[in-house]
Amino acid sequence: LRGKPFYAFSSSAVIRMLSTPGFSGCRPVCIIERKREAMPYQKGDGKSVVIALGGNALGNTPQEQLALVKDTAKNIVDMVEEGTNVIVSHGNGPQVGMINNAFDYASTHDGKTPAMPFPECGAMSQGYIGYHIQQALKYALSVRNKHCPVVTVATQLVVDKDDKAFENPTKPIGPFYTEEEAKQLMQEKGYAMKEDAGRGWRRVVASPTPRKIVEIDAIKNLWKSTIVVSCGGGGIPVVENPDGTLEGVAAVIDKDFAAELLAEQVDADIMMILTEVEKVAVNWGKPDQRSLDKMSLKEAARYVEEGQFAPGSMLPKVEACMKFVRQNPQKKAIITSLDKALEALECKTGTVITFA
Repeated sequence: LRGKPFYAFSSSAVIRMLSTPGFSGCRPVCIIERKREAMPYQKGDGKSVVIALGGNALGNTPQEQLALVKDTAKNIVDMVEEGTNVIVSHGNGPQVGMINNAFDYASTHDGKTPAMPFPECGAMSQGYIGYHIQQALKYALSVRNKHCPVVTVATQLVVDKDDKAFENPTKPIGPFYTEEEAKQLMQEKGYAMKEDAGRGWRRVVASPTPRKIVEIDAIKNLWKSTIVVSCGGGGIPVVENPDGTLEGVAAVIDKDFAAELLAEQVDADIMMILTEVEKVAVNWGKPDQRSLDKMSLKEAARYVEEGQFAPGSMLPKVEACMKFVRQNPQKKAIITSLDKALEALECKTGTVITFA
């Protein structure tokens, strides 16, 4: 090898070496390429934001979700690069329905698979959605040379067992049944069943108000050095028993109200709901439809009273934002589309909800 170049590799560089005749050893000639070292994660100096991802960010099937979540991650990392500190929450409507349907079908037809309790279905959806989000965020961060841990927390939210929502379950879940099958399920399993718009009968569950996040201390501690995915699908609803144990209940917590509680308990500066539309609108679908750049709490309450926002769609989003600014008069909430998230943080678009 004397007189001929060869290459040495270190953890930080590729170095061209040259052995010299009559000299025992080698001398470096030049550094060909210095490897980029991923920057360790540090919380940014910008605002802290709780992000609530809508269903459009996740799709309706595992395959569709895996593709869509890549774009979702890019938009979130755009915010991280600007110094924003984020916690991510998400919906799970299509996903938990798929899981529940699959177990119901299998337990009914093969005689071997047990029926899966609904809280466990919610926990399963948190796991696999979080897995997809973690993968996508880690890749989007690594492409930009950022070393940042990402973790999903299986999150339980305590609800009041005496919540009036349990007296009148309204949230349809699972497959459609004939009236005869529905009556049999009501008798055998104690399910609440309702006829659904002429399409058949479905099981319905309550949508109670979340009161407490069980894992909040862990979330706060992780957030010091990690991007956290939590309160997925509104969280796993549980009630507190007199002996201090927690028990899962068949219910669906609205993801927007779960995100609002999370934003309060981590003391976030901004609550951001990302959905299909860039701005909230009044007179939706009418010739005089009008997009809103901002709403005060008083204006939002008036629009709600007028019935401007559809139940199960924009209404819970607006009501969750109203609750956040009511509890935190100096802070704000934002509703916008996923692709406009960074612009909305810069006050260039979206609908901003403030106390006054």
